[in-house]
Amino acid sequence: MLKKTFLSIFLLFSTTFFIACSNDTKNTNDMLSSNEHVLTSLQGKQIVVKQDTDGFYLVGDKDKLVIFDIFATWCPPCQASASHLSALQDKYKDDILIIGVTIEQPEKTAEGVIINDKLKKFRLKYNARYTMVNSDENSALSDAITKSLKMGPRYPIPLMAIYKNGKYINHYVGVIQEEFVESDIKRALNK
Repeated sequence: MLKKTFLSIFLLFSTTFFIACSNDTKNTNDMLSSNEHVLTSLQGKQIVVKQDTDGFYLVGDKDKLVIFDIFATWCPPCQASASHLSALQDKYKDDILIIGVTIEQPEKTAEGVIINDKLKKFRLKYNARYTMVNSDENSALSDAITKSLKMGPRYPIPLMAIYKNGKYINHYVGVIQEEFVESDIKRALNK
C-alpha cells in the first residue's frame, strides 16, 4: 500500500515537473492576460493597452482618448491619413494619443531585434508625428480591435478606432476627412 502511494506521488510530481519545464513556446506572452497588449514605440517606450468589456484603454492613462490607426506603410490611403492624424495629435496633444499600429510583421535581425527602418521612413516621408508601434503584439491588438468591431479577419485599412476610458466612441474604415474625426474627438472630450 505504501509503495503504491509513493509511486502515485512520484508519478504525479514527475508529470507536473516535466509539464512545467516543457520547452513549449506557443505563446511567449503567457505572463500577460489575454486582454493586455504591450506595444513598443519607435522610441523604445512601452505602451500597455488593456481591453475592457466595452473597448480599450491605456494602462496608467485611462482618461486619455486613444485613437488606434491600423495601417500599413505600403498603403496609399494610410499614407494620405498620416498628415491628418498628425494635425489632430498636435492640436489635442494633452487630451489624445494616436497610436499607429502597423499590420506588417516586424523585420528582425538575426538576434531577434526589431528593425524599424520602414516605419521611420514612413514617419519622415508622410510627416507622421504621432506614436507608432512596431512589436510582436501589433497583430494581436489589431485582431482584438477588429473582433470587437465585429469585422472579419480580412478587414480593410486604414482602420481607425476611437476609445475613451475603455468605452467605444467610433471607428472609420478607409480615408476619412479630418473634420469627421475631430468632431468625434470634441464630442468625446466634451469640447
